[in-house]
Order: sequence, then C-alpha cells, then structure tokens
Amino acid sequence: MARSGLSLFFLFSFVHIALLPSLCFAADPTIFYDFRFSYITASPLGVPQQVIAVNGEFPGPIVNSTTNYNVVANVWNDLDEDLLMTWSGIQMRRDSWQDGVLGTNCPIHPKMNWTYQFQVKDQIGSFFYFPSLNFQRASGGFGPFIVTNRDIIPIPFAQPDGEIVIMIGDWYARNHTALRSALDAGKDLGMPDGVLINGKGPYQYNTTLVPDGILYETIHVDPGKTYRLRVHNVGVSTCLNFRIENHFLILAETEGYYTTQQNLTNLDIHVGQSYSFLVTMDQNASSDYYIVASARFVNESLWQRVTGVAVLHYSNSKGAVTGPLPDPPNDFYDKSAPVNQAKSIRQNVSASGARPNPQGSFHYGSINVTDTYVIEIVPPVMINGTLRATLNGISFVRPDTPFRLADKYKVKGEYKLDFPSRPLNRPARMDRSIINATYKGFIEVIFQNNDTVVQSVHIDGYSFFMVGMDFGEWTEESRNNYNKWDAISRSTTQVFPGGWTAVFVSLDNVGVWNIRSDNLDRWYLGQETYMRIVNPEESGKTEMDAPDNVLYCGALQYLSKDQKTKNSAVSVSMGNSKLLFSLLLALFALISIIS
Repeated sequence: MARSGLSLFFLFSFVHIALLPSLCFAADPTIFYDFRFSYITASPLGVPQQVIAVNGEFPGPIVNSTTNYNVVANVWNDLDEDLLMTWSGIQMRRDSWQDGVLGTNCPIHPKMNWTYQFQVKDQIGSFFYFPSLNFQRASGGFGPFIVTNRDIIPIPFAQPDGEIVIMIGDWYARNHTALRSALDAGKDLGMPDGVLINGKGPYQYNTTLVPDGILYETIHVDPGKTYRLRVHNVGVSTCLNFRIENHFLILAETEGYYTTQQNLTNLDIHVGQSYSFLVTMDQNASSDYYIVASARFVNESLWQRVTGVAVLHYSNSKGAVTGPLPDPPNDFYDKSAPVNQAKSIRQNVSASGARPNPQGSFHYGSINVTDTYVIEIVPPVMINGTLRATLNGISFVRPDTPFRLADKYKVKGEYKLDFPSRPLNRPARMDRSIINATYKGFIEVIFQNNDTVVQSVHIDGYSFFMVGMDFGEWTEESRNNYNKWDAISRSTTQVFPGGWTAVFVSLDNVGVWNIRSDNLDRWYLGQETYMRIVNPEESGKTEMDAPDNVLYCGALQYLSKDQKTKNSAVSVSMGNSKLLFSLLLALFALISIIS
C-alpha cells in the first residue's frame, strides 16, 4: 500500500474506532438537542405570571426528526424543583429507561442536567414533549415533536406547501405550584382562565369577554396553498373543539398513524391528543379568518371566556377579521354525536407508515386476546384524610426507585405485581400496584369512566387499537360492536363520562410503561399505574440495559454520582464536536509523521 493510501487508511480507522465509545448509535443518523428548562415571566392572558420556558421559548422549540433517527437530548434543569421530560406518543422501543416518568427515571435535580438517548424507531407523525413531574405542564415546558417519513416512503397525500404547528390548551393565571397546592388542600381547580394558542391569549373578538392588550397568535398563509396543520392539546384537563372559520379540515394523521381522509368543519381534541389536518387556503381573503379552540363538555355559556382565538391571515387579505366566532358543534341534545365522531376516525389501511409494508397487513382483529383488564375510573375519594384519584380503587403512590432499576439491583418492596384486572368491592387505598403483563401477549383494556368528567387516558411505550366506545356499562356483549378491521391506532384516547372505551394492545415492547389519566389533576392525585413487561428469555436483544449515565435515587441513592452541574457539564453534541476536533488534530500530526 502506498504511503498516502496507508495514511488515509490509518485516518479512517482511527476516527472510526475512537468515535465508537463516544457515540451511542452507529447505523442510523443521530440528531442532537439541548433543552434548558427555566422560568420566565409572560402575560399570555394579559396578567404577568411565571411560566416554564424551554431555551427561553414558550412554547418550547420544535424537535424535527425522521423515522429511525437517534435522538440525543441533553436536558438542563434551571428550575427550583426536580424535573423529568417525557415524550408523549414516542414509543421508546426496548428502552423504557428513557421514558421520563418517575416509574422509569430518577428525577433531574435543580441546576443539574441529564442526557436522554433514544431512537424513534419505525415511527412517523405528530407528537409533543412536556415535563412530567409536579404539575409542571400547567405552567408550560411543552413543545412539538415531529417525525417525518424517510424519502423512500410515500405519504398518502400530495406534499403540502408548508407545515404549521398549533399548540392549544386550557390555561390558569395561577402557576403550577399554586394549582398543586389547591389540589393538595382537597380543592377543585375550578374553571380555567382561558385557552392559549401557541402560548398566546385570545384575539379580542368580543370586548366584554376579552380585555384589550392581549398578545394573540397570527398564522400567515398564502392563497391557494395547502398546509399541514399539526394540532396538539397540551392543556390541563379541558377538551377543546378546534375549527377554522370557512375552511375545511381534512383529517390526515393522528399520533403516528395515517387516517382515512375526511372533510371536517371541526374536531374535538382531547387533552394529550395530536392531529394532522390538510387545509387548503381557498377563500377570497376579503378579510382574515378566526382560528378557534373552545371548551367542550362543560356549561358552554358559563365557559365562554375559556376560548382560544387566533387569526388566519392571508398574504392578500383585505382587512381584519370581524363578527361572531364560527359556531361550535350543536349537539347538546345528541350525546351520541361526539362518540360517533371519535369512532369515525379510522386507520388508512392502504397507506404505508414508517416502513414500506402496509400498516393494514397487521390483522389485529384475528389475534386471540390473552388477557382482559377492566379499569374503572371514579370521582376522587378521600383516602386517609386526603383527596385522591384511583384506577380500580387504587391511588398510585409515586415511586422512590424506578421499577426496572429496582429489578436490576434486586431491591424488594418497591412495588407489587397485583393490580386487579377488574374493579374490586373493597375500600379505595393508596399503593404501588402495577400490572404484571405478559411479553408478546395481546390484551384487551376497557376503561370504564364512572367519573363526571370526560377523561383522556394514555399508555406510554405503545400505540393501541381503539376498537370500541360507547355510553353505559361495558359488558361482554359490547365486543359484538368492536371495530376489528380499521380501528385507529394511537396512544391517547377519550373516555366519556358514564361511558367506556376499549383498546387492544400488542405487548411487544419490553420495559415498564406508564398508564395514566392525561387530565393533569387526576394524574397528580394518583390516577395511574404501570405495566411491567419482561421477556423471561432476555438475551439483550429485546430490552436495552440501563444507560451508562443512569441516575440513582430512592433505595439506590448510595450508588449515585453527582449529577453534573451547569458549570461543569458538556452537552453530548458539543462534547462529540470537541472530541472529533481533537482527534483530527492528532491524526493530522500522525499523518505528517507517517509521510
């Protein structure tokens, strides 16, 4: 081999070998993000208050990824309390260590940081991130997470001319610590003070309901173009009806799965849910148009001020928007309408998802169910003098030690594998009771909502098939009306008060995964549990081991190394850049010696 060729060989080999320990992934591209959570002062409803910003932004910045990319997210906690960051709808394949809830991660202490490392394997779609602890999402800290198709995988509609992210949610003028204190005192949070759209308050469509001087959101568009709108409900507990004046919403995707396309004038978006719409700007632009997110399933006349209003502005618009808001659904006397709308959201079984094979090739309706869980939701109850929320009569006690970490180090007594598969006739209690699920099982879960408010329920680590929904009490005969062909697959679903929702879940993702109410008040009061899914023949291929930077707490606090402070920590992205630069300097010196 010539000396120059030998030099290049050494250069390539040295870089490749030296970088292997520093990079956690090899085959697929890796993207790097730094997220700094801090308090800022903002006035979304015209009154200054403390909100949680990410990198100084409220809402936080967009995470843009492509399916199968590896994500390295270095999270800095500049708050005055513990922090965890979770990723709603992102399925951490084989890696619940990165899930960002207390059952899987020890918290990041104030003024310290921790780096998440995970792969968005075989996923596409619209998701979001948010802080999972201490009711913090009620003060912000959320942002969108977009996973796009690889270029070789077609999308089932014409490429849009642009993309627009819209984050909606009910909002309180009190920050999360005050709301938390109210719940701790056994009080109801009461009616929200408003609805935000992209962190901003309502346009003054009504001088009585909306004071002057509130900063509102304006969405700029060009006439004739079609945009993909990714809409997320990141609020506390209120379902919101989303609509755009004089424009059709073509439903295209929800939480990672393409839907059969249908023209809608409005859609109910429940807490924690995400949707994609295709919207063509086909109006005459005689004026701007309203974008509305209004409260649902409440006394709507009393809750008029709980309405988010933004402005859709055409580039050739001839004037400001005026007049009344577009009407909400007129279904007060038709309780079946919202259920029928939810059931009309079907999977596009002919479309490819993250992989070339059609999603419809998975015939979930012909798979034998291995276990059935009926999970009952009831109004909060007093347990030991404290107001608590329950699932099957158990109010979850926040863990001290993450569950798989307890397994790894054989810590006893951190949890019980005795979560009941049916409601039991016994007094409600507080406990750490989780589901002992079977790896590769195919389970049926019925959420029976005997509470007085509509609930959103979420399962981490999975998408599930939403096969049935109705009012009344679920019975065995309810299965006769299940959708066993093209039910939508998603991670968050609504359960109407006095009704039930049934889902199928294929348990192919090992780890410990959170099941919870996405209504923040109910979640905070204990309305959650976990599924523990362990492969009895684990060989390192079906579950990631604990990461090298794992944090320790609870019974394993003695193993803890000091979390890096903001003055001494180097982000993964910066660290790899510096390492590469140093390696290159050394290699050029080596080449000069060889030459």
